[in-house]
Amino acid sequence: MITEKRVDIQVNGQACEITVPAWRTLLEVLRELGHKEVKCGCEKGDCGACAVLLDGKVVDSCLTLAWNAAGRSVTTVQGLGGPDNAHPLQTAFIEHGSAQCGYCTPGMIMAAKALLDDIPEPSLKDIKRGLSGNLCRCTGYTRIFSAIQAAAETLRQQETTS
Repeated sequence: MITEKRVDIQVNGQACEITVPAWRTLLEVLRELGHKEVKCGCEKGDCGACAVLLDGKVVDSCLTLAWNAAGRSVTTVQGLGGPDNAHPLQTAFIEHGSAQCGYCTPGMIMAAKALLDDIPEPSLKDIKRGLSGNLCRCTGYTRIFSAIQAAAETLRQQETTS
């Protein structure tokens, strides 16, 4: 019976080599590595606060065993950008007042990033579907939807000018 497993992953472009119990979740590992931006919400896949990109696809890190990320790339909200180089989604969330308490914001942004990667011009229905795994108890979602629409427009404009 395997009780521990070596996991080599890329987190926000940095290689990480760790040995973890076989039952350890990606959420637990990321937080142990110092990625406190990945929030621990429900721990059962209902809220989306722990959402990250795994090879570009959004996953709930609380439901993903760490060893499933071996040899793969994980992106957290910090991997999208920071104060000096914010991603358009991060900027739009600020400009549209989409983050009140902010607890759900990292997961919302990661789900939105996956959505915009798949559908660059999402309809409101697409956005609602793309965020269906994420809960917010503060905003009522309208500002979040507006921020995603604004970010989509910004990204399209950036693409046409590059």
